[in-house]
Amino acid sequence: MNKLIYGAAVLLTGALAACSPLSVVNAVSPGGAVQAMPALRYGADPRNMLDVYRPAAGNQDAPVIVFFYGGNWVSGKRQDYAFVGRALAARGFVVVIPDYRLYPQVRYPDFLDDGAAAVAWTVRQIAAHGGNPKNIFLMGHSAGAYNAAMLALDPRWLEHQGMTRSMLRGWIGLAGPYDFLPVQNRTTQPVFNAPETPPDSQPLRHVSALAPPALLIAASKDKLVDPARNTGGLAASLRAAHVPVREVYYDGVSHTTLVASLSSSLKRLAPTLDAVEAFIRSDGGR
Repeated sequence: MNKLIYGAAVLLTGALAACSPLSVVNAVSPGGAVQAMPALRYGADPRNMLDVYRPAAGNQDAPVIVFFYGGNWVSGKRQDYAFVGRALAARGFVVVIPDYRLYPQVRYPDFLDDGAAAVAWTVRQIAAHGGNPKNIFLMGHSAGAYNAAMLALDPRWLEHQGMTRSMLRGWIGLAGPYDFLPVQNRTTQPVFNAPETPPDSQPLRHVSALAPPALLIAASKDKLVDPARNTGGLAASLRAAHVPVREVYYDGVSHTTLVASLSSSLKRLAPTLDAVEAFIRSDGGR
């Protein structure tokens, strides 16, 4: 790992821990041959905005990734994750990064309705941006991985938008919390109305043979979200339901720096970018 990558990783850890903008990662992640279409509206609330990233070559019918960022459902903004959009678009994908309402404006499950609305917008509008609406993958990190999991596993949210899970080719979770009752994190407790958190708020409760294929990635020594209980537990449940799933753990990254490894300039932290591309190119491992 060269000095630039190491230094950026150290700064990123501090930035994320302080819940500050991810300017460090964006600064060391060049845009390359990528087009960005910012501030597109998908709903009525001021937070219902999204950015689209696409290869500058303007290829048509590219696979589409809808990426949900983390932040414990209390913080985050799409502009901070431009490095994700740029890196994945440089690999030939069209990437949609939506904002969604956060606590205290909303609690569970309102942010899932926002996520479903962003996916519905993608199905209806992404062809105009070079994406294939029949080749959509959901993806998220941390709280965003939870959002992606619930949209992929629990049919209620897409049904609210007149859509079904069958329109998804797969989903990708990075360090996601999929089985966290009782809620221990004090910041998360009011988001999920603890201690009266409904059991069906947990992605693990919605595993069935109808679930789309999954790629689950975690830091092997994640200190914020237990990788054995969450990533390992969900992977085992998906396999038991005969759903295609790939389960990957990386050393040398943390819960926070795992998402940084998606940056084209920080990909040496872990081969996350390569794993995501391989999963999508293989049509979810089918």
